[in-house]
Amino acid sequence: MKTIHQTGIIFSIIFLNAFFSSATPPENNGNKDVVISKYIFPLQSKHVHSSSIVELSNGDLLSCWFEGSGERTANDVMIKGARLKKGKDTWSEPFLMADTPGFPDCNPILFIDGKNRLQLIWIVVVGNEWEASILKTRISTNYQNDGAPVWGWQDNIFLKPGVEFTKTLEEGFRQLNTPELAWGTYAKTYEEQLIEASKSSIKRETGWMPRIQPTVLPDGRILFPVYSDGFNLSLVAISDDGGDTWSPSLPIVGRGNVQPAIVRKKDGTLMAYMRDDGDYPGRIMVSESTDNGYTWSVARKSEMLNPGASVDAIALNNGRWMMVYNHDVDDRHNLAVSLSDDEGKTWKWTKYLENNKNGSYGYPCMIQAKDGKIHISYSYQLNHEKTIKHVYFTEDWLMN
Repeated sequence: MKTIHQTGIIFSIIFLNAFFSSATPPENNGNKDVVISKYIFPLQSKHVHSSSIVELSNGDLLSCWFEGSGERTANDVMIKGARLKKGKDTWSEPFLMADTPGFPDCNPILFIDGKNRLQLIWIVVVGNEWEASILKTRISTNYQNDGAPVWGWQDNIFLKPGVEFTKTLEEGFRQLNTPELAWGTYAKTYEEQLIEASKSSIKRETGWMPRIQPTVLPDGRILFPVYSDGFNLSLVAISDDGGDTWSPSLPIVGRGNVQPAIVRKKDGTLMAYMRDDGDYPGRIMVSESTDNGYTWSVARKSEMLNPGASVDAIALNNGRWMMVYNHDVDDRHNLAVSLSDDEGKTWKWTKYLENNKNGSYGYPCMIQAKDGKIHISYSYQLNHEKTIKHVYFTEDWLMN
């Protein structure tokens, strides 16, 4: 990524610190370059994280997140949601979207599938361990009224990677040829341990978790990215029937490449941008696919900074790409938005949505609405109080 000009940084910090000091900044007043921000609900002490946002066909926005006294070890965690009605500037009171009593419910994703149904996909954490999580889905055809959607179907989603999973790991790690930091006759290397674990069908088939919304290809194929904390890498759940059934891609092999955001080039090549949970220093990790998401190149570090935090990226209607991420290697005190006009080769425009050493901002979800505006929801923490924040703006704001 090109270096951000110092003048741009100064402008962004001054502008955004002033603009985001309030939960409800002034309305747009016809200025298309202004960023509008809202807290979806007031700041609170409960842990709230991992939001998702979707635009409905009537122009309403629906958001969800998980909420409770913690994450995987907190058995009171549930999925909550809220609505922003078209033409309104205040989100509804939060409502319950899903809860498995006695188990943590985490990492929810909302999307409209190929049959115009609303799907909520999330995980139920079994045994309070991420690697034992089970994917769940709820489906609704009645989701545009007030309150929670009316769910007509609920089921588990099981993925069944076969023995080719292990073969792909072996070949991918040979390509990476990453030197180990230490060696011992009795100690297997990191890669050897993962290869050995992959021979267990139970480990291959459990623990896959969502974080980023699906990408829909021109032929209707849905690519739903998932990742595993057990293997510390990712794969893609693929649906060719509008979201009824799912099958796994081969793994995206790497050292800590998780939570892929998938963007399609004009020539059909798919790019996956991933959080770096591997070796320091952190960089956004990148992989590509040329067969509609079934096989992927090994994941390698880019030049873009990453502190082990989720990123999101989308292709805009005009062909430009936009990414939202933490522009740092150590923490989540800022949240940047970058724009590319050459399909990710360079990111020429960057501004900050947040930049405050006292805050923590992360796990963004980004969509472009039918009117062209960019909407982002993300976890927002300031002085130990937390909420989900929603911002929206036009592309012009970022470029000017």
